[in-house]
Amino acid sequence: MPVDHDAVLSWYAAVRRDLPWRRTRDPYRILVSEVMLQQTQVVRVVPYYEAFLDRFPDEQALGSAPTADVLRLWSGLGYNRRALALQACARAVAQDGWPPDAAGLRSLPGIGPYTAAAVASFAFGEQVAAVDTNVKRVIERIDREHRTARPLDARAQELLPAGRAADWNQAMMELGATVCGARAATCGDCPVAGCRSRGRPLPPSPVSRRPRGAERFEQTDRFVRGRIVAALAAGEPLPPGIAAERIERALAGLERDGLVVRDGESVRLP
Repeated sequence: MPVDHDAVLSWYAAVRRDLPWRRTRDPYRILVSEVMLQQTQVVRVVPYYEAFLDRFPDEQALGSAPTADVLRLWSGLGYNRRALALQACARAVAQDGWPPDAAGLRSLPGIGPYTAAAVASFAFGEQVAAVDTNVKRVIERIDREHRTARPLDARAQELLPAGRAADWNQAMMELGATVCGARAATCGDCPVAGCRSRGRPLPPSPVSRRPRGAERFEQTDRFVRGRIVAALAAGEPLPPGIAAERIERALAGLERDGLVVRDGESVRLP
């Protein structure tokens, strides 16, 4: 179905949240925000983003910093491997410069299709659709159709208004984050008048539903890994009250991922 681009863009201009990464076209600052926002809520990201840029204002500063310092500032945000990938990317860019399009950005360490498209459109004005979880949900509800990755990307590209990729990508993300939510949709506030799911949101794809009986976060290795990195960043002993086998399993994974260094009984950040 066709979508009224003017209605969506006018809606976005009127209600958009004032987020710090929306005030810049600096590819480094946009990349930092996009990496931090992966699987992390905006309200948690903002203070980390501002503190991170105060300490590492550009790719040269981040690339040349001790990795332990990077992890200390990142600690608490979660998914600490993101910090290592971001620093590796900063080092590559500091040496070779910024690729100006999504295809080139994909060659950087840790940059996937969505992040490449987001940076390319927001920083360099490339007319490419950036499809994150929010955008995927909005498009599937508009058309009332679940799609696999390639057809979804093609549909997202088809929806782009000429010359407005950056604004459109932001508008679609805002729509998914604030109106067309995963658990509930406030269809009366939606600017897409012809949405086929209006008033009866398309249920999530079966593969995206959390399975019944899934373990709580505190029971996962990721929880233990985060606690260990946070303790090391604060100069504290390994976290107490967690079974030794869970600590050892988490340490092995952290060491394998380059997030800790072990020397005998000693454990430290890299």
